[in-house]
Amino acid sequence: MRAVHRPKSVRDVVELVRQAHQGRRRLYPVSTGLNWGYGSGSPVMPDCELVDLSEMDRIRNEPGRDDGEPGVRPYSANNPVALIEPGVTQGQLYDSLQRHCPALTFNVTGSARGTSLLGNALDRGVGYLGPRREDLFALEVVTGTGQVLRTGFRRLGEGSPLAHTHPYGLGPMLDGLFFQGNFGIVTSACFRLLPQPPCRVAVSLALRRPEDLPRLIDGLAALKREGVMSSVTHIGNRVRTQASMMSGISGYLAEHCGLAGAELEMQAQAALLRVAPYEWASLGGVSGTKGQVRAAIAEVRSRLGGLARITLVDDAKLALGYGLLHRLRFLPFARANAAAIAAIRPLHGLASGVPTDAAIDNLTWRFGAAGLPATQLDQTNCGLLFINPALPMDGAFAAATVEAMKTVAQGFGHELYVTLNIETPSSLVAVANLLFDRSKPDAVARALRCADALYECIRRRGLEVYRARADMMEQVVRSGDPFWETLRSLKSVLDPHDVIAPGRYNLPLFSTP
Repeated sequence: MRAVHRPKSVRDVVELVRQAHQGRRRLYPVSTGLNWGYGSGSPVMPDCELVDLSEMDRIRNEPGRDDGEPGVRPYSANNPVALIEPGVTQGQLYDSLQRHCPALTFNVTGSARGTSLLGNALDRGVGYLGPRREDLFALEVVTGTGQVLRTGFRRLGEGSPLAHTHPYGLGPMLDGLFFQGNFGIVTSACFRLLPQPPCRVAVSLALRRPEDLPRLIDGLAALKREGVMSSVTHIGNRVRTQASMMSGISGYLAEHCGLAGAELEMQAQAALLRVAPYEWASLGGVSGTKGQVRAAIAEVRSRLGGLARITLVDDAKLALGYGLLHRLRFLPFARANAAAIAAIRPLHGLASGVPTDAAIDNLTWRFGAAGLPATQLDQTNCGLLFINPALPMDGAFAAATVEAMKTVAQGFGHELYVTLNIETPSSLVAVANLLFDRSKPDAVARALRCADALYECIRRRGLEVYRARADMMEQVVRSGDPFWETLRSLKSVLDPHDVIAPGRYNLPLFSTP
């Protein structure tokens, strides 16, 4: 890339865009650059100037801010909206809420604490409570001409009582242009906060027979449609479940049981097989009053108890179980389960709105970089590629699609790590990834060929990915397709000189900057 810019304010972004507009230079914006598995902070095209927005990290309406936005109400239980910039991370927002308003929480993703809220939402990431797209409204955007555009009723000015409260505005909703698009640089947006429910329980279902996966999906889908399980339910295959726990289990056995080397590896594997023996296991949540939670759990048991082993988990049970088993860790059974609880606790916290680095720690541990900060995953040999199809809410079709993808991956010598997320009442998404050692050129080449073959498998089934990687856009965005050509026309209005570099979801206007 030609240069790296780190603006600190909207004024800096406006000036940068205007200079690029005059000089016909291309800018490629990233929030924190931690879009692992999709391209991280790498521009889609060569000869771009990177715009690193991570230093724009204000929660503009954080209570007590000396540099808060004039006329904007601080967030509170009665005003559950945070006005955030691109550099605000989910760990930063969590810490802020703990300081100022612990009665509030938000839709957390399974990625690291240091990942951008705005960046993930704009790429339509999925949190534990639902699609992040639904958390964001009232965008502030610098278009390719240097104009500052505010969507919804935020166009009335930051002092309007509607600016940060009413999500729709009057007239066409322009917000959608800036999700998975390159029509401008989003410099702030309103992010929904949520009240902490009085009662919350995680529901784990371990599927007894793999062939019953379609029935499990359909049963969970019905519970989603009826509002019994309002959160996103995650259905992971065994390698995904075990991969998400291995670092935590090994860390416990090393720290508290003094194990190392071959003995540590053997006992960690034994613990995994003891606590995660099933091919498919799901995790979802129910929340509300105690009575509502009790009724929801009874409904889950009634409908799915014949298919799966049901385990209910909450913070109190985890604490009690860990306290007892930890004291008895000299016994193999207790040691294995204490290690499993140590691994589960941070992951369980995600459903309660507590971000964690645990998922990324598992990757750094696996690739020999245990202890490295999660934000430095790209500094390791961990190769990670996502191929994530959107799917209809049809258990048989979804299960058959996963099996077809697994067969393709096996043909390239890869295991496919899969989680099916019941995201909306009518659809789900498959989060599928390949892992490989990117220090080995042959492993990189094989993984890329496998990823291409997986995408073609998806397309043959009439499907499309819901998020795309930077390296696959020549396959996704096809010239002559009326949809993409219409986007090209819209782009010419907001960014006539193609200053905002062609992102992963748009055709360029010109072949040269």
